[in-house]
Amino acid sequence: MKDKNAEAKKIVNELLVDIFNRILIIEAEYMKKQNVKLSMNEIHVLEAIEKVEESSMSNIANKLHITVGSLTTAINTLYQKKYVVRDRDSEDRRKVIIKLTDLSYEVLKKHDLFHEQMIDSIFKELNVGEDKVLIESLRNLSSFFNR
Repeated sequence: MKDKNAEAKKIVNELLVDIFNRILIIEAEYMKKQNVKLSMNEIHVLEAIEKVEESSMSNIANKLHITVGSLTTAINTLYQKKYVVRDRDSEDRRKVIIKLTDLSYEVLKKHDLFHEQMIDSIFKELNVGEDKVLIESLRNLSSFFNR
């Protein structure tokens, strides 16, 4: 029996993949034009550090849905480039706390500006603010991927 939603599934898959890839490409090009010499993965690590309540290695790795081992590689690179510093927790010396440097905050400011401009452009071009169905669909999609 043929899946009656097969064509719709194919279209949704193609659209999601295309949107995701295009945003990453446009974002990387924008950051390059801003003279940011970090990969998008490195920028997203900085963003995760900024957004977690306690910036321990395990909390950052959980936020990014990666292993602590993978994060260690990224942190080592960011440390060498002087975008982060490592401190030991004063109460638990085994715990490493990652802190952003001023260089990181400059990059994150540029990254936030990209997202702000992207969203402003979407609202301007598509009248998204008036489309309650689209907003609810995006909420549902986000909720699905967060599970």
